[in-house]
Amino acid sequence: MKTYSTAEVAKLVGISWDTLHRWMREKKVPIPPAKTLGGLKVRLWPEEDVEQVRKHKAAHFWGKGGRKKRKKRIK
Repeated sequence: MKTYSTAEVAKLVGISWDTLHRWMREKKVPIPPAKTLGGLKVRLWPEEDVEQVRKHKAAHFWGKGGRKKRKKRIK
């Protein structure tokens, strides 16, 4: 079974690393346990959890913020 790092999951799903961490903090996606590899703590995501992140994105993610474009001023 292949596992992915948090940064790899964010890239695979098409969201930013910050967005994925916010979803983890808000408990909207499953959080894999942290493991120590070479003195660093990393989260190894199984493919099932990556699929759940994809489903959450499809249901709740609308893209970048709600900023509207300015209208051109008529002179």
